[in-house]
Amino acid sequence: MYHYDEYDRRFLEERVAQYRDQVRRRLAGQLSEDEFRSLRLMNGLYLQLHAYMLRISIPYGTLSSAKLRGLAEVARRWDKGYGHFTTRQNIQFNWIHLEDTPDILVHLATVELHGIQTSGNSFRNITTDPFAGVAADEIDDPRPYCEIVRQWSALHPEFSFLPRKFKIAINAASEDRAAVKIHDLGLNLRRNAAGEIGFEVLVGGGLGRTPILAQTVRDFVPRRELLAYITACLRVYNQYGRRDNLFKSRIKILVQSLGIEKYRAEVEDEYAAMGAERDALALPDAAVAAMQAQFAPPAYREAANDDAELRRAQAAEPEFARWIERNTRPHKQAGHAIVIVSLKPLGRPTGDCSASQMETVAELADTLSFGEVRVTHDQNLVLPHVRKSALYDLWLRLGAADLATPNIGLASDIIACPGLDYCSLATARSIPVAQALSRHLAEREVAIGPLQIKISGCINACGHHHVGHIGILGLEKNGAESYQITVGGSDSARAALGGIVGPAVAADEVTATVDRLVDTYLRLRRDGERFPDTYRRVGLAPFKEALYVAR
Repeated sequence: MYHYDEYDRRFLEERVAQYRDQVRRRLAGQLSEDEFRSLRLMNGLYLQLHAYMLRISIPYGTLSSAKLRGLAEVARRWDKGYGHFTTRQNIQFNWIHLEDTPDILVHLATVELHGIQTSGNSFRNITTDPFAGVAADEIDDPRPYCEIVRQWSALHPEFSFLPRKFKIAINAASEDRAAVKIHDLGLNLRRNAAGEIGFEVLVGGGLGRTPILAQTVRDFVPRRELLAYITACLRVYNQYGRRDNLFKSRIKILVQSLGIEKYRAEVEDEYAAMGAERDALALPDAAVAAMQAQFAPPAYREAANDDAELRRAQAAEPEFARWIERNTRPHKQAGHAIVIVSLKPLGRPTGDCSASQMETVAELADTLSFGEVRVTHDQNLVLPHVRKSALYDLWLRLGAADLATPNIGLASDIIACPGLDYCSLATARSIPVAQALSRHLAEREVAIGPLQIKISGCINACGHHHVGHIGILGLEKNGAESYQITVGGSDSARAALGGIVGPAVAADEVTATVDRLVDTYLRLRRDGERFPDTYRRVGLAPFKEALYVAR
């Protein structure tokens, strides 16, 4: 795990001192809200419906136990006792007082956290596979490359004021768990015929008002040339991206308007013209190796073959067996497992985690996972290094903290943004809809199988509804909340945008509508197909028909 050096620490100290003075001037009336707005947003502070919201960056979703305890302290001392993990692998605190924010940032700096570039028209948190470094199907650990790109992009003098916010995701596995195709810039690690590592570069993805999947600009960029090639991609966007129209300012609109061939030609021309600058931006092997050393695997103890004992425990405890099936994944190290900690107990707001729960996970990370925790873009947590022999004890301890719901990937493992309960941009509530659906579908979710339901409270799509197997978008219609439903989306390697199945429905009709869509899927699926596979085979029509017949 990357740790701050003296430069990092000094920079944060100076930044917090500047911000403290800005808050002092705002509270004294020396700065208006309009003057203060850009300053607070540069430090991750938003003004929401009921209070200020502070968004904290968790680079590539990786936390130490000390960082997680630091976040728990913020929740307990300065919020209402909990935080909300987001689809950007960040955390948000929704009940913050302005006068407390400098002290919060001082506290966070002691555990190497901050809110810089969690807002504004620049780079946002760089995300990756929450199983990075331990996944059996990855080419290489993507986190060193995430950190390299993070350091390159942080307060970049040329790209600090882009036409619009810019999101980057990096994937290194055969299964895309980073959702690279819905990002402004996506990087897939690849090996060429000579076995050398490089990157497939994709651009122009994004959801929101105009959902578009990213397209490949170049199939293979050698590792050494990564930063130079990204620079060329950003320069084309910075030059041609729209700044006169907020709704047309994202790179996806530029790529759509130019066409991928024209955009690619512009990038290649810019890249060729960089000349000596390409050498200045080159990634030497020694620099990559030094960064990789920061992410060296922990000192695993040789594990005995615990499978027989584990199978006995599963046979004796059906609920434990179900948790193992749903909430663990294969680990590249023999005798170990990846554990997903569900933040989706039935009927509770998705992604919320109390201070005491954070402290419990931090303690479990220290004793069972080498002090490391990950945040997923599905709003759950991961303990990435758990010995199989410790799984039963872990399950019991998680259960005592209401963190052992065995629902990962099932219908109650719903993604939902905070919606109109908190967000000033939202047009409808997300949380009550998710709560009702999770309770309703829980009894038959095992029979349904893997199903991704994703809910957004407005067109900005923070809940990724466009790529849900079933997506739900909250809208305001004639002064009432209504919900538009899509089906067939996916954020996997076979990414797809869902199709709209019919007119928006009222809040009290959402559960019945989803029921009919699930029933249609169960009637049509073959040989245990997953929802997106059935949808690709039969298309939108049967799902639309099911809703229109019901009406």
